[in-house]
Amino acid sequence: MRVTKLGLAGVVLSVIGGAALAQGNLQFQVAGGDEDLTEALKGASLVVSAEDKTGDDAPDAQDLFGSARADYARILAALYDEGYYSPTISILVNGKEAASIAPLDAPSTISSIQITVDPGPKFTFSQADIAPLAPKTELPDGFKAGQTARTSVIRSAAQTAVTGWEAQGHAKADVASQKITADHRSDTLATDIRLDPGPKVSFGNLTITGYKRMREERIRAIAGFPKGQVFDPDELELVRTRLRRASVFSSMTLTEADALNPDDSLDYTLGVVEDKRRRLGAGVEYQTVDGLTLSGYWLHRNLFGGAERLRVDADVSGIGGSDGGADYSLGVRIDRPATFSPDTSAYAETSVSRESTDDYDENAFEIGAGLTRYFNEDITGELGLAYNWSQVTDDVGDTYFSQISAPGTLTIDKRDSSTDATKGYYAKIGLTPFVGLNSSTGTGLQSTGDLRGYFGFGADDRFVLAGRAQYGIVVGSSLEETPRDYLFYSGGGGTVRGQPYQSLGVTKLEDGTLKTGGTEFAGLSGEFRMGITESIGAVAFYDMGWVGDDGTGDWQSGAGLGLRYKTGIGPIRLDVAAPVDGDTGEGVQLYVGLGQAF
Repeated sequence: MRVTKLGLAGVVLSVIGGAALAQGNLQFQVAGGDEDLTEALKGASLVVSAEDKTGDDAPDAQDLFGSARADYARILAALYDEGYYSPTISILVNGKEAASIAPLDAPSTISSIQITVDPGPKFTFSQADIAPLAPKTELPDGFKAGQTARTSVIRSAAQTAVTGWEAQGHAKADVASQKITADHRSDTLATDIRLDPGPKVSFGNLTITGYKRMREERIRAIAGFPKGQVFDPDELELVRTRLRRASVFSSMTLTEADALNPDDSLDYTLGVVEDKRRRLGAGVEYQTVDGLTLSGYWLHRNLFGGAERLRVDADVSGIGGSDGGADYSLGVRIDRPATFSPDTSAYAETSVSRESTDDYDENAFEIGAGLTRYFNEDITGELGLAYNWSQVTDDVGDTYFSQISAPGTLTIDKRDSSTDATKGYYAKIGLTPFVGLNSSTGTGLQSTGDLRGYFGFGADDRFVLAGRAQYGIVVGSSLEETPRDYLFYSGGGGTVRGQPYQSLGVTKLEDGTLKTGGTEFAGLSGEFRMGITESIGAVAFYDMGWVGDDGTGDWQSGAGLGLRYKTGIGPIRLDVAAPVDGDTGEGVQLYVGLGQAF
């Protein structure tokens, strides 16, 4: 690399003053006027980043001098990555070349720094060879003759080739040799990389360290380490996913042995750090008509030393609401990972609740158990068996429901975030057959669906279009014989904002006045989300809902505007909405919560 001083040619950036340079200036010059290249080089420069720091973060002269000396290598690496292999770089500190100043002679004050770069010509590949390649290996498009010879493309091609062999079971595949030649006469770069795939490898033994309260056999059951199988990096990632999913470790590392065993098997060491066993949480949500909702939970991550997860949830809603009275619920659930297989968890749960509405009061009890199956990172299924009992008091009197149910769900989650999605989709389908155990309870099937889609556009997905469709239906059981919690309402934050909670149901036929939920439901919601700043956003939305029985029902709709304030655990939501269609509500509704509405 030649280090000389450039003339006046170039693009000049001057920043006068600043805490980093006492009464001086920083000049950054790049010959040729390429703005993208200039920005790339400035981004690599420690001096430029130091100039932006003020106050206690501002560097002193010694730090600034060290940054200037380090910038030769950083700027050169950035030039190589852009395809420039014959540059000239000069960094003058107080008028002297920084590379020529001995570290012990560093200036006590720095009044000026001038960085000048002549990138020279851009190089292209004259040869881009890498071999041998594993079957189905696709190299980066830029790694071919005639394309810009970027070092990042060379590294990516080498890594892709190694990864291709690893996917075929060659765990120790590596680059055996590389020959990279720059021809300054033709401004080209010739690359010849040779690979050593090594033998096909199988998984060996797993050694586990760092655990205290967890039992070793349970860690092995959860991890599902595929001992004896042909090496596959996807299997290692699956082991990590299972361990993370258990939610009992604060950190973990999976390290391969340096050398293969004589039988070409590869041993691994799993190091874990257990998380705190207990956790408390609470939530607050407010809606003008429905009132205040307070929720809280207590969690134990490792109840019996096998990552058994015990969670107790308590919820009080409708505090100060204008419809009905306060509602209460208390639930307990325990999950045990790695039951029957590493990707199957078992659960048992029970709950008691009391719900008070304008139309009825309900006391309910449920107990059940089931299995959760993780088919892959995005698809989860759950199937259970439960006993349900409830007492409903309305204008008709007391009605008792008692049934055995088999709730099942299938969830597909392709969102980029569960609390603030900008792309992807989410789908949850539920099927719950139930059998009545007394004369007032029917036998039938409830089916539900929740479908959501997201499309972000603009810089950093500043704008997002979000849509949601919901449905529900009960077949086989008449309206009067269907347990209340299997019926459907519309209105409120989960369906139609701007309409009071559960304000739309159906009218029972026996007296023409008593309202209840319907056996059929459809809901549609649309949102336009816009980022105003990095932390603040605005939302415009429109919701629609329909509830009916035997194909006859009514619609309602609402619309409004909202604000979002992003936090580390999701955006804080404030929505203001009013009715648009339907005769179920009047006035403005206010909704406050954590996370997007859907």
